[in-house]
Amino acid sequence: MHGAGNDFVVLDNRDGAIGLTAELIKRLADRHFGVGADQVLIVESPQNAGNDFRYRIFNADGQEVQQCGNGARCFAQFVVDKGFTDKSRIRVETLAGVIEPELIRPNWVQVNMGPPSLSAESLPFVAEGLSSRVNGKLVQYRLPIDVAGHSEELWVSLVSMGNPHVVLFLDQAADDVRVQSLGALLESHPRFPQRVNVGFAHVIDRHRMHLRVYERGVGETLACGTGACAAAVAGMKLGMLGERVDVIKAGGTLTIEWAGDADHDVLMTGPAQTVFEGVFYL
Repeated sequence: MHGAGNDFVVLDNRDGAIGLTAELIKRLADRHFGVGADQVLIVESPQNAGNDFRYRIFNADGQEVQQCGNGARCFAQFVVDKGFTDKSRIRVETLAGVIEPELIRPNWVQVNMGPPSLSAESLPFVAEGLSSRVNGKLVQYRLPIDVAGHSEELWVSLVSMGNPHVVLFLDQAADDVRVQSLGALLESHPRFPQRVNVGFAHVIDRHRMHLRVYERGVGETLACGTGACAAAVAGMKLGMLGERVDVIKAGGTLTIEWAGDADHDVLMTGPAQTVFEGVFYL
């Protein structure tokens, strides 16, 4: 399946019969010797009887992660298509908490992603010793980094959507060299002890933004749902964006809505599409 080009292998493991290992995940995600995917998504039975499903996400490197917004939409489409539920709106457990995807029309899903967190501790990010500033209603940190043999100081915006994001706002859309070199450096920067997803954002106007995301454990993807949420939230707090934003990625556009404070949830709307089904021999 894919959501705006962010692609997934989706497995039904409600009965727990599949022995999940990092090696199996990497085999499935391998684009040459496996199926090929940015992430592998697992459908499981809920641990709490008040919820409908449990949703587990593994990056292509085999690491389990907390959240994936594009995957959440595909997850919802998958369980409806398979007849696992007759509900259009479901409650789904994730490592980051419960989310509520809603199928609003065929292959089009809105997900309540919950509230964002803007604290350095929530990513986590080691801010000790760094300069900071308040820009609009957002605290930004000045992060020194060596890029291609020369030093730069970046003002970074931090947002957790259940998984960690650092967002850089640029005067123009980022080029390939910038995304690959700086993305790799920031993803594994020691000030992000659990690594981080890196967003390169360019605001077009108050309701449109271009975004590229270098995802931890994957590299750049054609779309990143939580990355779109994080960049939109940061742009709103900086006063650059309105409460409803179309985030334009190489794989498609996601619509993000947020009322602007920590008491409100972020809503993400976009496509979810099945590409093919098959059998993978273990």
